Amino acid sequence: MTLLDISNLQVHFTTSNGTVQAVNGVDFSINHGEIMALVGESGSGKSITGLSILGLVPKPNGKIVNGSMMFNGSNLVDKTEKEFREIRGKEIAMIFQNPLTAMDPSFTVGNQMLEIIKYRQGLSKKNGLLEAKKLLDLVGIHDHDRVINSYPHALSGGMRQRVMIAMALSCKPKLLIADEPTTALDATIQMQILSLLKRINLELGTSILFITHDFGVVANLCDKVAVMYAGRILEYGETQEILTKPKHPYTKGLMNAMPETSIEQPKDGNGKKRLEQINGSPPDLLNLPDGCSFFDRCNRASDKCCTAFPNITTKTNGHLVRCFNEEEVYV
Repeated sequence: MTLLDISNLQVHFTTSNGTVQAVNGVDFSINHGEIMALVGESGSGKSITGLSILGLVPKPNGKIVNGSMMFNGSNLVDKTEKEFREIRGKEIAMIFQNPLTAMDPSFTVGNQMLEIIKYRQGLSKKNGLLEAKKLLDLVGIHDHDRVINSYPHALSGGMRQRVMIAMALSCKPKLLIADEPTTALDATIQMQILSLLKRINLELGTSILFITHDFGVVANLCDKVAVMYAGRILEYGETQEILTKPKHPYTKGLMNAMPETSIEQPKDGNGKKRLEQINGSPPDLLNLPDGCSFFDRCNRASDKCCTAFPNITTKTNGHLVRCFNEEEVYV
């Protein structure tokens, strides 16, 4: 059953130099109990898509100009700020990219957790503290008293991220948006956080939108993948289908830049695989080209690609791709 269905979402920002088309016609859906990855380079529109779902597009410059976001049968685009305040945390929660800046440095972790728990659940301070300790247990923090009485700067990056996850889960949201939650963490802590998110999904049934630029974390975590570039979804489908049969050259480029998922790389003189790079830079969102936005960086581009943007074509198992010259088979 579909929990969130986004159709033709367009988010623009007005600047002194013109209109930035940050999100330009995004379509995807997330089912109950499903984890979906939104993958792409920095600046592709991933975080703005996540903020749009929560009604947090920076105003007055930012605005949703078109599209719909159906959540539990209700269109989020039509919600007022007052209505969004009832949805945030309770129905949809977000784990922000940098937990140190996401928390208030002048209040202890306990004070910040209690504020959310008391507001959303109406508990007393005593019962709220008990609930906070249960949540910290859930995310693998068992030194309750020390963490509750600590200020954010006194905790390690991994501990702060766990606290952020506990705060996000305090109201048992149906959808959790994780905006690159492992970017600033070392490899060992990254794996712990990813395992924690998977356990939360399995035990609580929480749907997760996982925003990342790293294909290496997608394989064992996510059910579906949407590949985003210059504000658009270029490829979308089930994780194993995307990983084993990528159709879009941009998807293949992202995968070949990662050691864990790289395919078909040439080998050097020592027989070791070399990682590829995607040449060039993303387009200027103030002046998007008429054709495919990936045209200048693509090794399979044709004349048609620079004059027209490809429509969605459907492959097997609901695998969607926007490309005139997609490769049919990758080994």
